[in-house]
Amino acid sequence: MQTQMQASNPAETTPAETTMERSEAYRRIERALGFLATQPETGAVDLERAAESVGLSPFHFQREFTRWVGISPKRFQQYLSLEAAKRSLTASASVLDAALEAGLSGPSRLHDLMVTYEAATPGEFKRQGEGMTLQWGVHPSPFGDCLIVASARGIVGLGFVDTPDPKQSLALLTRNWQAARLVESPVDTAAYIPLIFRDRLPKPGTAPLKLYLQGTPFQVKVWEALLTIPPGGLATYSMLAKRLGYAGGQAARAVGTANGRNPVSVLIPCHRVIRATGHVGGYLWGAGRKLALIGWEQAQRENHAA
Repeated sequence: MQTQMQASNPAETTPAETTMERSEAYRRIERALGFLATQPETGAVDLERAAESVGLSPFHFQREFTRWVGISPKRFQQYLSLEAAKRSLTASASVLDAALEAGLSGPSRLHDLMVTYEAATPGEFKRQGEGMTLQWGVHPSPFGDCLIVASARGIVGLGFVDTPDPKQSLALLTRNWQAARLVESPVDTAAYIPLIFRDRLPKPGTAPLKLYLQGTPFQVKVWEALLTIPPGGLATYSMLAKRLGYAGGQAARAVGTANGRNPVSVLIPCHRVIRATGHVGGYLWGAGRKLALIGWEQAQRENHAA
């Protein structure tokens, strides 16, 4: 299950070294984007001020930024503007309509990331993972240290670790699997990293990543809807609620709650849900990381189209 990870600017490094370097660069960028997330939302992203917030000159920040994502901060800024977000919401609305109408067995099945999922049965839900072994490991990723929890039936948890001790993140990702046996096994979970954080679309015939989800029927329905938002696309809670057959502010709030309970970040792209105003809003793994994910995917989408 070995797949090379393509760097945005290919260098003479191994995949592991490239990922480590990008993870280290990301930690500074995430702090800068986190600073921006605390500023008044004007629709403009001031990356020079972001550079100052992490003690870097604009020159060094631009070099570090380009090393991480493969494009300049100025270009990245264009992807995060209020106008760009509104355009993406408009464009994604028709895509989401078509995907949900066709169903996940249609041509748009689980978008181009090649992800499939299996939901736990009511009996399995009740047993909370009894008799199961879950392997977990922490690994560098383009968005900081990533925690993966996997079962024999697929990935059950994916999140991030921003402290030296991963216990808090691990508890959060395994809250629906209280009776399962947890085994730290980074050798086994490492193989998922280049498959999750692809710089390029998978080739035809590539085996899909499998997820094994445990949640209420409504939660699984919302997570399924999230999977239809394509990379580089955005949606709002109201859009998702409407396309699931619900209407009103209460329905949008229920969708937002289910979105926040998503156990497999990135692959189930809850980061692609923003406010109807075009503002980014909050994110379980940090507002700075959400900005980074959205901008990175916008850049990747443009690279794929080129």
